[in-house]
Amino acid sequence: MTFESRNPFTEELITSFESLKTSQIEQKLTLAKQAYASWKNIPFDKKSTLFFRVSEILEKNKEQYAQLITVEMGKVIREARAEIEKCAMLCRYYAENAEKHLVDEIVATEGTKSYIRFEPLGAVFAVMPWNFPFWQAFRFAIPSLMAGNVAFLKHAPNVPQCALAIENIFLQAGFEEGVFQNLFLEITDVESIIASDIVQAVTLTGSERAGSQVASLAGKYLKKTVLELGGSDAFVVLADADLDITIPNARLSRMINMGQSCIAAKRFIVEEDIYESFLQKFIDSFKKLQFGNPLEESSDYACLARPDLAKNIENQVQRSIEQGANMILGNSKANKAFFEPTILTNITPHMLVFNEELFGPVASVIVVQDENEAIQLANRSVYGLGASVWTKDLEKGEKVAQQLEAGSCFVNAIVKSTPLLPFGGIKRSGYGRELSIAGIREFVNMKAIFVK
Repeated sequence: MTFESRNPFTEELITSFESLKTSQIEQKLTLAKQAYASWKNIPFDKKSTLFFRVSEILEKNKEQYAQLITVEMGKVIREARAEIEKCAMLCRYYAENAEKHLVDEIVATEGTKSYIRFEPLGAVFAVMPWNFPFWQAFRFAIPSLMAGNVAFLKHAPNVPQCALAIENIFLQAGFEEGVFQNLFLEITDVESIIASDIVQAVTLTGSERAGSQVASLAGKYLKKTVLELGGSDAFVVLADADLDITIPNARLSRMINMGQSCIAAKRFIVEEDIYESFLQKFIDSFKKLQFGNPLEESSDYACLARPDLAKNIENQVQRSIEQGANMILGNSKANKAFFEPTILTNITPHMLVFNEELFGPVASVIVVQDENEAIQLANRSVYGLGASVWTKDLEKGEKVAQQLEAGSCFVNAIVKSTPLLPFGGIKRSGYGRELSIAGIREFVNMKAIFVK
């Protein structure tokens, strides 16, 4: 298998890489085992120093890494730059907080001493997507490494240069070789990695199908898993919402990364008293988006990461229109990796656009009679990753948020991942948590120590 780095905006083939041979895979597994033997005993203060170095490297080379993201998967440069900054912030957070997140917890028992100790497991094998090529990799790697594990990264095939850059950052910062390794793997080689004795945990961010396949393999070999899968996030607009605040956030939440985000708002559920006003303002805001080369600062959007992704969106939109949806803005045809920002209305729960995740710049606007119907429709989804509620009444917004079936619910703010809060989903959006204290404790042995 060849891993191609191809600019989706220009279609230029930049470079390519061959997958690892069996002997090379074995060498990397051995290297990880050797590195783990020493890395698991490194004290927190020394690990923190290394992670502060990683943060500094990211900040110093921010423009270089941002351009790499943009060239490989088409993200506009402003968003790519923000992604690198977020990775640097994540490094600082765990450098400052990991030790207290993993400090021994004293438990009162009949013994003279009892406590819970948090110990590393071994190697964490990660299968990561292309949509946030740095952030997704760092989101798993930083807490896993800080807990004393070592890590393998199998990145998406279309971002190989990002994968190599991430590996090189850790080496530049002074990490021992083998602590973090990139793997250019054939799909058929994934099982051998998961089966390896050094690999004790598996994490995947990606599609429902990929998550099911990887989880099946992990189950076969009794390896712990964390899955962060798709989403069809509800953006609930109550009748008293301040549209001057809501509309810019609605557009941002749908259009960030050209709509290629699991926690992007996809179903805009609006109370009928404010529906017409919301819809017109929403349309007007979409019309102001500036198309252009993703390397230009003025561009709001450019292209999807691959032509096949645009074609998938085309098929979903056209089938939804056949089912009765109205396209009031946009174009239902893809052109290579390009797809125009699109707004659909007249959506009902039986339609494809309501039930599937649309991983692109398509917003579905749904009218409801009241907040109870809004809650019912928001929860009528196989997914449960994120949701947001928009209202001037914060108490009411909080009550609605508590009733929404999702891993994260935000009131008057778009859903985002932050080191301060656990991140993950329920239902077909996956299981387990990343980030915060919950994330760093996912891949540790919670060992109970009891002294009589």
